Amino acid sequence: MPNLDMLEVCDFVNKNIVDFHQRRIYSLESLDLNKLLRKNPYLFKAKNISTANELITGLLEAFLSSSEEKLFGDFLEELAIFIAGKIYNGHKSSAPGVDLEFFNQQIHYIVSIKSGTNWGNSSQHRKLQEDLANAVVRIKQSNYQKNVQPVLGICYGKTKTSFLRGYMKVVGQNFWYLISGNKELYKEIIEPIGYRAKEHNDSFYLEKNRVINRFTKQFLDNYCDSKGEINWERFVEFNSGNLDLD
Repeated sequence: MPNLDMLEVCDFVNKNIVDFHQRRIYSLESLDLNKLLRKNPYLFKAKNISTANELITGLLEAFLSSSEEKLFGDFLEELAIFIAGKIYNGHKSSAPGVDLEFFNQQIHYIVSIKSGTNWGNSSQHRKLQEDLANAVVRIKQSNYQKNVQPVLGICYGKTKTSFLRGYMKVVGQNFWYLISGNKELYKEIIEPIGYRAKEHNDSFYLEKNRVINRFTKQFLDNYCDSKGEINWERFVEFNSGNLDLD
C-alpha cells in the first residue's frame, strides 16, 4: 500500500475548496426574496422577531445552513474519492446510491458517503439499503467477486463502527482510516481545508450583506405597514395561502 502524499492532498484541497466557496456565493446571487420567504413563518413569529432586518437575517441563516451542508458534503465526497484513488486505485462509482469503489486485501468495498450522522429520513435509509444490496448483486454477477463489503461512510462524528441493514457503518476517524490506511488523516486534512478561508469568507460576507440589505428593503415595501411593523398575515398568506377545498 503506498503512503499518502499530503502535499498532493493539500494541492487537491486548495484547488477544489475554491469551487465550494464559489458555489456558496452563487447560492446567494441566485436567491430571490420569494424563495427565501418559503421558510417557516410561524417559527420566526414564535421567536418574537419584530424587525424586517432581523427576520431576513434569520431566514437567510436558515437557508444557508442547509445549503452549505450539502455543498460541503459534495466537497468531502470528492476529497474521499481522491484519497482512495491514490491509495487503493479507488474510483467514483456509477451504481445508484454508491459514491466510491475500491479494493483492499481482496475485499471490494462499495461506499455511500454522507457528510454527517444526521442525514436522511427512514425512507432514505431504506433506499440506501436497497441501493447497496443491488450494487453487491451487480458486482457478484459481473465478475464473480465474492468478498464485497457495502459501507455507509460518514465524514465526521464519533459513532462506533457497526453492522446494520446489510452494510457496515463507519464514522469520522474510522471512515478516513478505511479509505486511506492513515489513522491520523482525519486530523491532517483540517489544515488544508482552511486554505485562504479568510479571503473567501470576506467575499462571501460582502455578498451576504448586500443580499440582506436588498431583501430587507423589498420586505419592508411588501410586507410591512405604514408604521414599519411586519404584516404577519400578509407574509403567511404569501407563504401558505392556497385554499382549494372550499
